[in-house]
Amino acid sequence: MWYTGVGFSIMWYTGSGNTLTFEDIIEKIKIHSQKGGTVFVGTDSCVHRRKCVFSTAVCLHGAEGQSGGRYFIKKSLVKAKEFPTLIQRITSEVQNSVDIGMKIMYHCPRVKIELHLDVSDSKKNEGTSKFSDMLIGYAKGSGFECRVKPDAFAASTIADKHSK
Repeated sequence: MWYTGVGFSIMWYTGSGNTLTFEDIIEKIKIHSQKGGTVFVGTDSCVHRRKCVFSTAVCLHGAEGQSGGRYFIKKSLVKAKEFPTLIQRITSEVQNSVDIGMKIMYHCPRVKIELHLDVSDSKKNEGTSKFSDMLIGYAKGSGFECRVKPDAFAASTIADKHSK
């Protein structure tokens, strides 16, 4: 079953830099969900010379009695030439978020998950605006609620911080 494959063996990090496994995160999500919290998933990427850093954030916020939030980060490094265009890179970001969202949903089917896409609204005149409707459709078609900038903090703030 692919939900327990490669993605589970990759090391994740807390916001303070401690390591943990995806299984550990799932256990924290189960507790968070029981307290009515939402899980926010977002991915950002940044090209550094010949490498592209992808950073995916899983954020827990809004649980009963919770003050602030907590997050977990997974980073991967890919050759930049694999993403010669912005649309390829942005689509891969959304694919990463959908994959993680699906893994979480498999293990925690009742948890509320919201994907955060690092794209601007289609009505704006930004570099990613023209892809916005397509990527929102992809996320929603995969079964997730989603948000775009400026409301997509998991991608545009937290994952962004770790992709630079």
